[in-house]
Amino acid sequence: MQPITTPFAPAARGHYSQAMVHGGLVFVAGQLPVVPAQPELRLEGFDEQTHQVITNVLEILEAAGSSASLILKATVYIADIAQWPAFNAIYAERLGAHRPARTVVPVAHLHHGYLVEMDVIAALRGS
Repeated sequence: MQPITTPFAPAARGHYSQAMVHGGLVFVAGQLPVVPAQPELRLEGFDEQTHQVITNVLEILEAAGSSASLILKATVYIADIAQWPAFNAIYAERLGAHRPARTVVPVAHLHHGYLVEMDVIAALRGS
C-alpha cells in the first residue's frame, strides 16, 4: 500500500491519507470543498463547492497516477437532495462522456456545514 499526498488538494486534517494506492487501484478519501491554497476560505454556493470537490478529487488522482477517465466508482454526499440535478450537471460537465458507477447519498449534515463531499475509487494508468 502506498499513501498519496499532494499539495494541490486539501491536506488531510485527521488520521487518514488523501488517498491510498493498492492492487492497481487508487482509493481517494472523502473530499470536501476546501481550496488547498486558502483552507480558511469558505465557498458558499453549491455549484462552487461542487466544482472544488471535483477539482480536489482530480488533483489527487493525478498525483496517484490516475485520471478522471479511470474513475470506477464515485460516492457523493449532498446535504440537500434538491441539489442533485445541479450536482449531476456539473459532474457530467467535468467527467464528459465517462460514466463511472456512482452513488449519491442525501445526508442531514456534512463536516463544517459543507454542502457536498465526494470519494472515488479509480484504476491506475497502465493497470
